[in-house]
Amino acid sequence: MLQRAARFRSSGVAIAAIRELMACAGPSRVRLISVRFAARALAALLAALAAGAVSARAQDEQPFETEILAVRRVLPNVGPGLRGVCRGPGGNYYVLTAPGSAVAIYDPTGKRIGQVPAHPAGGAAIVYGESMDVDSAGRIVVADRGAGGVKVYAPDGTLSAFIHMQSAESVAFLEGSEGSEVAVASASAARLVTIYDTAGRPVREFGNSSDVTDQSEISALSLPRQQENMGLIARDAASNVYFAFAYLPEPTVLKYDRLGYAQFDMIAKIPELAKPRPSEEQVYRNERARVEGGGSLAPPRVVTAMGVDQDNQDLWVSAGTLLVHFDKDGNHLASYRTYTSEGGRLEVTLILVERDRLLLGADPFGLYEFTRPDKITH
Repeated sequence: MLQRAARFRSSGVAIAAIRELMACAGPSRVRLISVRFAARALAALLAALAAGAVSARAQDEQPFETEILAVRRVLPNVGPGLRGVCRGPGGNYYVLTAPGSAVAIYDPTGKRIGQVPAHPAGGAAIVYGESMDVDSAGRIVVADRGAGGVKVYAPDGTLSAFIHMQSAESVAFLEGSEGSEVAVASASAARLVTIYDTAGRPVREFGNSSDVTDQSEISALSLPRQQENMGLIARDAASNVYFAFAYLPEPTVLKYDRLGYAQFDMIAKIPELAKPRPSEEQVYRNERARVEGGGSLAPPRVVTAMGVDQDNQDLWVSAGTLLVHFDKDGNHLASYRTYTSEGGRLEVTLILVERDRLLLGADPFGLYEFTRPDKITH
């Protein structure tokens, strides 16, 4: 199932049957399954083999997923405009909202203790932030779409650098023996990721959409040119860089080391995200809207958030209310549907992975705590 490119297919009943039969061969990985499910799975497998193909969708079976409910809402004063949350030195939380002139700082108990910049005025003030990150020294970087660039703040909160860049969408710090660097994803850049030093000087760039798909496939999606390379970036404790395409029809993530050498690419083929073939009437409406709008009709965003476990490099990717968990090699581990503590669907737009919990945020609903489902023992 795992290839070098880590490309995955959906798991249906027939595949589940293969896994169950394999599990029975190894006593250390035996799972308990009901007789009813085993009989149905085995029948599906035999039918698929007789037809010469294994097809979960042909059996009208749904892939396995679990509904998870938030434990509680955290930082209740944070809601509309939520754009980013990071854990910084001393365990403090740094929160970015838009519009907003500063990054708010909260202690581990949720008490607001400050902001950066302390006195937002002139060029130091944040106009409309899209993304942020904090390094171990307490520096803060913000993709300020409203100001047309990326702002780097020193540990004392003063503005230390401004990088002029249109359409900066996502930022992350990379840390190494020679100090911190800033990784930026921008739809206007020639490559997927551009690296700057903390003084704002360009250092290197890397990544192309052709790393996972050829240009003809991208062109067939009818994406506006600016959206082809649009995506989110994240980093882990080893300063590996993750780039998630925002608009490709299937969640697609590239992983690079700090210097830009590819580690893996993965395409998660998740049936829940597959859209039905549009009717002729819908095709006509889409085309009419495109023409009347003077350009391409933009598809909805697919990947809405991404977070990385700093301990083991597990990857969490959100596509609306669907939260998908991958291990450090890109293996698809599980899928979850996310709900608020009140039972409402939560379309996640930011993810912070902590040791024993997930913090999932959504604009305008705020930030919610979830018990990590992969840490629950049954």
